[in-house]
Amino acid sequence: MSGVWTALMGLGDALAQHVILAACAIGLGIAVALPLAVWASRSQAVARGALGFASLVQTSPALALLALFFPILLSLRAVFGPNLPTLGFLPALLALSLYALLPILRNAVTAQTNLDPGVLEAADGVGMSFWQRLRLVEAPLAAPYIMAGIRTAAVWTIGAATLSTTIGQPSLGDPIFAGLQTQNWTLVLAGCIGSAGLAIIADALLGTIEAGFRRRDRRLWLGGGIAVALGVAAAFASQADFSGEDDNTVVIGAKQFSEQYILAQLIGDQLEKAGYRVEYRDGLGSAVVHRALSSGNLDISVDYTGTIWTNELKRNDNPGREAMYERIVEWERENTGTLVLGRLGFENAYAFAMPRDRAQQLGVRTLEDLAAVAPQLSVGGDPEFFERPEWIAVRDAYGLRFGETRNFSPTFMYNALDSGEADVISAYTSDGRIAADDLVVLEDPREALPSYDALLMVTPSRADDARFLAALRPIIGKIDVRQMREANYSVDRTDGDKETPAQAARDLAKDIGLE
Repeated sequence: MSGVWTALMGLGDALAQHVILAACAIGLGIAVALPLAVWASRSQAVARGALGFASLVQTSPALALLALFFPILLSLRAVFGPNLPTLGFLPALLALSLYALLPILRNAVTAQTNLDPGVLEAADGVGMSFWQRLRLVEAPLAAPYIMAGIRTAAVWTIGAATLSTTIGQPSLGDPIFAGLQTQNWTLVLAGCIGSAGLAIIADALLGTIEAGFRRRDRRLWLGGGIAVALGVAAAFASQADFSGEDDNTVVIGAKQFSEQYILAQLIGDQLEKAGYRVEYRDGLGSAVVHRALSSGNLDISVDYTGTIWTNELKRNDNPGREAMYERIVEWERENTGTLVLGRLGFENAYAFAMPRDRAQQLGVRTLEDLAAVAPQLSVGGDPEFFERPEWIAVRDAYGLRFGETRNFSPTFMYNALDSGEADVISAYTSDGRIAADDLVVLEDPREALPSYDALLMVTPSRADDARFLAALRPIIGKIDVRQMREANYSVDRTDGDKETPAQAARDLAKDIGLE
């Protein structure tokens, strides 16, 4: 339990960011829902339309809703200019505000439409104007019901806000996602406790306000309101930056697997030694990372030649490692302005892997051998693999037709092999667990899978920053695949020698001579 307590004590910034995001989303939801509820209470058509839209939003998975705002905001840059944020707080705020809308709107509409007609007639009879009746009669009577909707919205929003990690907004989802990817259950538990605790506290404080309205007790609702305001103000104050050194802050993006967490920490340590302030955006998808980098929402990331070749250049041929690298450098310079600073020195390619004893039992050494027995096997891949061009290329090249296709997080793919949930997985060649778990990497004689050299990518606005680039160049070409495998395994292992990505990054830095 001491480990969980230590992890909880380290959640200060994530907790503050979570409070700010949830509070702003709930506030925006209230600001939209209440006027709409007043309008809807006087028009059946508006009521049906508004509640129908809010219900439709609520049925959409929160993760999908968050992800959709990234391309929407990116397209709106043509209208609002290149400084419109497309990653982080703004898309998370908009998505979560929509998510919070339904319970507030539904309760407000219900309260308004079920007010005693006699009371409303009396208000009209004494000559009250529309605004007087709304403020002095309708609002006080509807307030307890509206507060009940706000309580529900708050709990939903605080829970859904953990998913904002996937679009680059820091939150209590950061330790949860990092812990899941690296099998650090202490981090997962700390993030869950933090999120659940925050939801319980928010519900209790909002419940106090609701009780105050219901009992007409000013002390209760005013006290609850002050407590909520103080909590949100404390979160804002903790995140206030009075340094004025925005140009000295570097944002590093990382995808959803251990290697990316380690490399992000390695790069961050190198930049901090050069005097930069570093922020991390972890758990991002491949397409999000590339777009965020080219649009200036990230300053630096690590990507892979095969990923860019297939996802961005839309190529499915394989011209060879050097030709592919040179074309990618040229394409990025001409089309996105992103600088490919260089290769880190190792390749992390997609490869199909099987337990050695299972491969020997089936007589499988190559992907051609695998195709013959694939219909009786289950294949596991990371969440995006089976939608990627690489899978389509290798599937069509060998005629691979598996009996079952399953998705796992990158770390859990290996657990799936061990437990028999999958017979073969789309592994990564720099994973330390390939050797540790005694897996066989199947040969690709038709070279359907491209090369995946790790690249250090720099946003266009930093491409000519000599000081910034000088801090990064010592990493170029220094990491071989053995060193990366050892670092990855030190994070992915589950025994007493398990390390955090930050520890693994420090060890890797020593191994390659940076310290």
